[in-house]
Amino acid sequence: MIIKKKRTKQVLFKKSCAFCKKEVDIDYKDITLLSRYVSSKGKIVSRRFSGNCAKHQRKITVEIKRARFLSLLPYIGK
Repeated sequence: MIIKKKRTKQVLFKKSCAFCKKEVDIDYKDITLLSRYVSSKGKIVSRRFSGNCAKHQRKITVEIKRARFLSLLPYIGK
């Protein structure tokens, strides 16, 4: 007879959006801010890991893509 253990749910705390709290303007020229939301491989970090709301995550994505197009940020990691 195989006894299965009950899986307990991990309690994840909800991260709050840093841009909603501080009301910081997201701009493609602010490379230090945008580079926090890009992984070491050059991918844009998802909402689950960054903790941003949907509105600000979309804005970050657009601004990262603008900065990449103007070659302020690399398309790929180091």
